[in-house]
Amino acid sequence: MPEASAPVAPDRGRHRVILAFDFGLRRIGVAVGDTVSGTATPRATLLATAGEPDWPAIAREISQYRPDVLVVGRPCDADGRPGRFAPATDKFASALAQRFALPVARVDEYASSFEAADALRRQRAAGHRRRRVRRGEIDGAAAAIILQRWLTTPIA
Repeated sequence: MPEASAPVAPDRGRHRVILAFDFGLRRIGVAVGDTVSGTATPRATLLATAGEPDWPAIAREISQYRPDVLVVGRPCDADGRPGRFAPATDKFASALAQRFALPVARVDEYASSFEAADALRRQRAAGHRRRRVRRGEIDGAAAAIILQRWLTTPIA
């Protein structure tokens, strides 16, 4: 069974589909991308109840995209130490690996939600979005930022 902490490099030598997750106690942002295009696209925002993910909804995303790798953001403080939600996120990453028998990579998600909210607000200000930015949209956009960080990680 894959370990949530096992290092998984973004092998750019072959096509791999990746699903990324921005875990939260109420919402989980999802994004999809691949190693060939090197791009990440917000996919969905799934609900969580008291930190318990909607596992059937996650299973549907995995069934639809058939990813080779799952990426989960690791909440860190500005100094790089694990943030207060790190234990819940670690538990989620481990459960993903066990439930779906896929490798799970971890990426520092520091400020990804702020970065996503700012980008969406700039799109609206520029006239590219008609409606106000909703929280669920921020979660999906944050997952895309997490995935983009993983995709651009130098291969050791």
